[in-house]
Amino acid sequence: MKFVSYEINGANSYGVLVGQDVVDLRRALTDAPDDLKGLLGRPDAIAAVGAIMGAQTPHYSLDALTLLPVIPNPGKIWCCGLNYGGHVRETGRTVSEKPTFFLRVADSQVAHGQAIMRPRESDRLDFEGEIAVVIGKPGRRISQEAAWNHIAGYACYNDGSVRDWQKHGAQWDPGKNFWRTGGFGPWLVSADEITAGQVMTLTTRLNGQVMQHATTEQMLHSIPAQIAYLSTIAPLNPGDVIVTGTPEGVGAARQPPVWMKAGDVVEVEIDRIGILRNTIADD
Repeated sequence: MKFVSYEINGANSYGVLVGQDVVDLRRALTDAPDDLKGLLGRPDAIAAVGAIMGAQTPHYSLDALTLLPVIPNPGKIWCCGLNYGGHVRETGRTVSEKPTFFLRVADSQVAHGQAIMRPRESDRLDFEGEIAVVIGKPGRRISQEAAWNHIAGYACYNDGSVRDWQKHGAQWDPGKNFWRTGGFGPWLVSADEITAGQVMTLTTRLNGQVMQHATTEQMLHSIPAQIAYLSTIAPLNPGDVIVTGTPEGVGAARQPPVWMKAGDVVEVEIDRIGILRNTIADD
């Protein structure tokens, strides 16, 4: 199943895709949760979605909706840095034994089809195509063997980075949290549609030119390893997001550097998920 969060007629809702149409789950489900994050924490409600899909007439065309980030209100957004060997090398760093993480805030995100905002304080806005994992089953100190069972699904992510602000200090967070710089979408593909451990291919394009291309086989720290590590720090809850790292080819590492500017179009495509597309606009 493919789940979307969206705005319609001034109100936020969420639904499931049926072709190019959407069944609004706030209308279709009895005792519906308020949002997609709430749905992911309700196995009974998710089971009911499967039961109604064939019988329920879609409420909207996908094109009629204003999409929201897949999870508009995540409790936590953990982002893994330096998780592909080629990206480690192009940044001049060394491979670490443990994964490197930083946090994003929810309002640093935009949805598929919306503009990523280049802040007026910098002209060094960079792309980072990544695979996002969304937690469905809560847990603490989750083993790598059990980690797949805690995943609700997957989405595309563009971890837009303001590079000069990222380098102001030892912590990367200032360059990773400018308002509306991270793309998250277009939808959540449920974990039952992607076999545990299945190889996924990620491609990032800027104005149609391929800038990044890699597979999950090239990750230094696997998705289960990331879940195990993070759940040791704190419980993972339904709707929490793990952004699993970007491969080589970022704009900052190119000669000369390639920065995103107003009018550009950036796409993050994951073969098992779809295409996240955003334009760039000046804030």
